[in-house]
Amino acid sequence: VQLQASGGGLVQAGGSLRLSCAASGRTFSSYAVGWFREAPGKEREFVALISWSGDSTYYTDSVKGRFTISRDNAKNTVYLQMNSLKPEDMAVYYCAARKVVGTSFYEYDYWGQGTLVTVSS
Repeated sequence: VQLQASGGGLVQAGGSLRLSCAASGRTFSSYAVGWFREAPGKEREFVALISWSGDSTYYTDSVKGRFTISRDNAKNTVYLQMNSLKPEDMAVYYCAARKVVGTSFYEYDYWGQGTLVTVSS
């Protein structure tokens, strides 16, 4: 599975962005997908995940109610809708895939290249 993240950019605090994670490979629909982020000087952290079917989602506390993860298996794409963005959301965002859901980045097998989200205050 090859992943490509896109959709990052510069946005003012309170604004919105939608990230996309496009995958190649016929078996993408059988993989859970997670979004992670890495800010300068900080460890990569879990943001959100979605099961292979889309029935189950999970978010880190700091983004609950503001971010929504979804997927369209027909398009081999997972989305992360980010609303009410805060300066502390600024980071490089990565999507990753693995066979079962999990929140630890080291458990993921496939990674996209990352997309930068910049939030101005």
